Amino acid sequence: MAPAAASQHQATTAAPPSGRKVVDEVSGWLRVMDDGSIDRTWTGPPEALPLMEPVQPYAVPRDGHTLHDLPGEGEPSLRVYLPEVDAGSAGRLPVIVQLHGGGFCISHPSWVLYHHFYARLACALPAVVVTAELPLAPEHRMPAQLDTGVDVLRRLRSIAVSDEGALDEPAAELLREAADMSRVFLVGDSSGGNLVHLVAARVGEDGADAWAPLRVAGGVPIHPGFMRATRSKSELEETPDSVFFTLDMLDKFMAMALPEGATKDHPYTCPMGPNAPPLESVPLPPMLVAVGEKDLIRDTNLEYCDALRAAGKEVEVLINRGMSHSFYLNKFAVDMDPTTGERAQELIDAIKSFVARH
Repeated sequence: MAPAAASQHQATTAAPPSGRKVVDEVSGWLRVMDDGSIDRTWTGPPEALPLMEPVQPYAVPRDGHTLHDLPGEGEPSLRVYLPEVDAGSAGRLPVIVQLHGGGFCISHPSWVLYHHFYARLACALPAVVVTAELPLAPEHRMPAQLDTGVDVLRRLRSIAVSDEGALDEPAAELLREAADMSRVFLVGDSSGGNLVHLVAARVGEDGADAWAPLRVAGGVPIHPGFMRATRSKSELEETPDSVFFTLDMLDKFMAMALPEGATKDHPYTCPMGPNAPPLESVPLPPMLVAVGEKDLIRDTNLEYCDALRAAGKEVEVLINRGMSHSFYLNKFAVDMDPTTGERAQELIDAIKSFVARH
């Protein structure tokens, strides 16, 4: 179930391959061809294309960190951000495991849109940030992404328990030396926020002994893709289309990604609904949930937070005032619009505070 290599995820603009016809399209991100194949060539606004450029790893520090790839053979491929820290600073660093979004159907963790934010987060905390390639639907429907998320933690645990010098990959040895695997925080963007909940629950069900020395200390779903089969009020509000999220994406990606025949009331997308296990029974770590005030799925995000509280779970909520879905991934807006930049900094500050307290 390994996804394609990073180079194959570099977005380009091109005409449909000759001899094939487009039978469905999703907001510029994905086209379904008449032979059943999937074309992820970007067909949306060309100004968004630079956000989808892959960033190559670098062992020479840039902006206070280094970037390393850990290819996987039979296990998930990882990308590791290692911040530079003062030689005199004591102890290992907490670990952020980023589970990328894209409606389970698109995107790649090497892209600029993720890189600019998670490189910054690694240095701000500071923390080791590990991002992972996830399989993509419709070729690989859920729970493939959930299973891979759990496998990411298994690979990290394997690295943690390895003897000094036993790891073939130099980057793995650097990770083993730098990371405090007893303080792993799952952070997920959009559909990756769903995976934060689901992976944390899976690990919690296994029990602490099964995962020691690795411990999931907290979860940070950012604008998670929680929804219901019926439209919420915020989905029906007149909001300008975002390149990151439209109702077209919401509906079609979920139809492609959820198990055959499932609706958006499935526990993968509605963990607070009647089809999901009662949240009281779900073993979850403390959560920090970020909710975009102008997100299409704001209302169901807030419903999830309320359900966690009602179930007695530890949950903090950050409202990103005036912001739409995944605003912080738009590097251009973060860099050039003062308000967007301020809200992105608030998000980083909130994650830093949450990690420091857990």
